[in-house]
Amino acid sequence: MHDIKWIRENPADFDKALARRGLSAGSPDLLALDEKRRAVIAKLQAMQERRNAVSKEVGDAKKAKDEARATKLMAEVASIKDEMPKLEAEQQEIEKTLDGLLASIPNLPAADVPDGKDETGNKEYRRHGEKPKLPGKPKLHFEIGEALGLMDFEAASKISGARFVVLKGALARLERALGQLFLDVHTGENGYTEVNPPVLVKDDAMYGTAQLPKFREDQFRAGEDFWLIPTAEVSLTNLVREDITDEAKLPMRLTACTPCFRAEAGAAGKDTRGMIRQHQFTKVELVSITTPEQSTEEHERMLTSAEKVLQKLRLHYRVMTLCTGDMGFASTKTYDIEVWLPGENTYREISSCSNCGDFQARRMNARYRAKDAKSPRYVHTLNGSGVAVGRALIAVLENYQNEDGSVTIPEALKPYMGGLTKITKAN
Repeated sequence: MHDIKWIRENPADFDKALARRGLSAGSPDLLALDEKRRAVIAKLQAMQERRNAVSKEVGDAKKAKDEARATKLMAEVASIKDEMPKLEAEQQEIEKTLDGLLASIPNLPAADVPDGKDETGNKEYRRHGEKPKLPGKPKLHFEIGEALGLMDFEAASKISGARFVVLKGALARLERALGQLFLDVHTGENGYTEVNPPVLVKDDAMYGTAQLPKFREDQFRAGEDFWLIPTAEVSLTNLVREDITDEAKLPMRLTACTPCFRAEAGAAGKDTRGMIRQHQFTKVELVSITTPEQSTEEHERMLTSAEKVLQKLRLHYRVMTLCTGDMGFASTKTYDIEVWLPGENTYREISSCSNCGDFQARRMNARYRAKDAKSPRYVHTLNGSGVAVGRALIAVLENYQNEDGSVTIPEALKPYMGGLTKITKAN
């Protein structure tokens, strides 16, 4: 959500930032509505002042026993009382329209975000490690999993349809181990507090993190009152919803490992084989709540935290700074971590770390009380994958595959695998 006061004072800067996202100028329509809203508010205030003044005059007229004047003044008060609800309703309607427009406009890109129309405009920020040298032609993750007899898409399809998978035995345990490793690193080394949040949330929570209303078709509705979360970002960020947090508690760092659900409405024909793009998947999420002064540094810290778990798995990856045409709706700046997948011979996103500024905070009315401020200020919110567990499983399968079809367990995961050092074909 944007600050209409800031737009009023900086219309050219607002439109220039929207142009970087490939959007037309937004300030004319917004400011026209804002001017109309302010005119109605000014009229209401004037009517309220007139009503108060006339009411006092009624009292004076009655004291003077001037009944004719008192009757005339009382009629004016009654007329004002009749007119005010109409203006109040008009104000509410204008504000509803204005808020709807403000909520439909994406966040403004930070000054250092590269310009670009799509993913081809993204810039490499840094990379870690080297591509593994594997004997023979590397297999795709689903070829490995199916050959092991531990990854079953057909069974999942019978139960739930396309874009689901059943993991069995050592692969099911490997996925669990990845989630445990990530949580242990983030809580034990990176300073995050583990949370076990609800995965069913209400409309207000989805609106607060900007999944609604724009991305309604990408979500799964659960009855009349709930949505299944597309990411734990929704649950974790909304923990400060409609709160005023003490500045001493910031930055607040939270993490959770949850199932996530996405309709993938725009993904027809994309990644139909394997586990890359599923309706249900597991992800470890990172969320930070900060002051405005802390958020830029916290963004870099969050990125480093997400990278650390991949480094522990000894996976090769690169970090990309997303351009204006590829960054998310609520983000002012985003880093994507792309892990190398030998089977696909390409990089794939495994984490996305975004600084949202006060964009989500305004939608949630999430504020903090600064020591030197007379009134509460909006917090800044950040979120990132720390990381996507399913895609980490894919990366381990493809990077640690052996010629005989087995998969070596990375050193960092061995403590979680009950003594297993290699995954072989199920009996």
